Amino acid sequence: MVFDVRDLTAPIVIAPMAGGPSTPELAAAGSNAGALGFIAAGYLSADVFAERLRAAAELTSGPLGANLFVPHPSAATPESIARYAAALSPDAHRYGAELGTPRFSDDDWTAKLDVLLDIRPALVSFTFGLPSAEERRRLSAADIATAATVTTLTEARQAAEVGVDCVVAQGPSAGGHRGTFDPTATPSDVPLDDLVAALLAELDLPVVAAGGLMTAADVDRVRRAGAVAAQLGTAFLLADEAGSSAVHRAALTDPAFTETTVTKAFSGRFARGLRNRFIDEHEAEAPFGYPEVHYLTGPVRAAAVRAGDPHGTNVWAGTGFDKAVSAPAAQIVEQLRVH
Repeated sequence: MVFDVRDLTAPIVIAPMAGGPSTPELAAAGSNAGALGFIAAGYLSADVFAERLRAAAELTSGPLGANLFVPHPSAATPESIARYAAALSPDAHRYGAELGTPRFSDDDWTAKLDVLLDIRPALVSFTFGLPSAEERRRLSAADIATAATVTTLTEARQAAEVGVDCVVAQGPSAGGHRGTFDPTATPSDVPLDDLVAALLAELDLPVVAAGGLMTAADVDRVRRAGAVAAQLGTAFLLADEAGSSAVHRAALTDPAFTETTVTKAFSGRFARGLRNRFIDEHEAEAPFGYPEVHYLTGPVRAAAVRAGDPHGTNVWAGTGFDKAVSAPAAQIVEQLRVH
């Protein structure tokens, strides 16, 4: 039987958070608590993705989700990347690091689809775009439910045409990368509640609400609006089982950080994180160019983390980051449940 997100005991989805926070332990703890835990495949090789998905499956008998970044043609130009590299040289010197080599990658797309067909998680969601109709059919034939991250009604219509089983409506307050299909488009500022209402009015698909949700009241609000579940990421960044770095955890609770902002300075694609020195100094000159910019800045960001400096790396977070709590994931799920 194909998994249906409406059947969750707790209508909570722990958002896939690539780059470290998502771990097998976090995913399994969420699923064991009646929610849906996720393994994020982004930035991992297909082999490591498979290892983590299997590791999570060994820790739970509940459903698990997996998330893939959909590759798209890069918006980078050699000239813009070279100019940005020159601008980043002082940062590399500051942390004793070398800039990375900008390169294009499809993030092991085909191999990761094969991993999904082999291990067969309950659900696979897609970010930055959509699988082809044929790829979606292959997943459906393997009894894997499919979901698309959408930020606009237009994107949701395209997802429905591909035949996904549900859509994840990502509002503008979400932390981390915006799920926009067009990497150079200005992200939509339509509030989450309005986006959910628009999708429900037109699509005959279950809608999961995501973006800026942090409390039981938030979950209750979107559920009353018709969402079948709430997806939360920032709320779990301080969970015991999360793989968030010490720098990330400390910054989230540091009163010196008071706001988030959307930036392309770290990856060449719009994403929301705590506003810091790196963003202030480089956002204006940062070019579009994902994943080239991601690889270019990667070693500098890693060196900043090693140095314990939250001002030299991305600290992804949604607008409600100050409500994140340190606790076991199961306890966070329980606190989010509306009784």
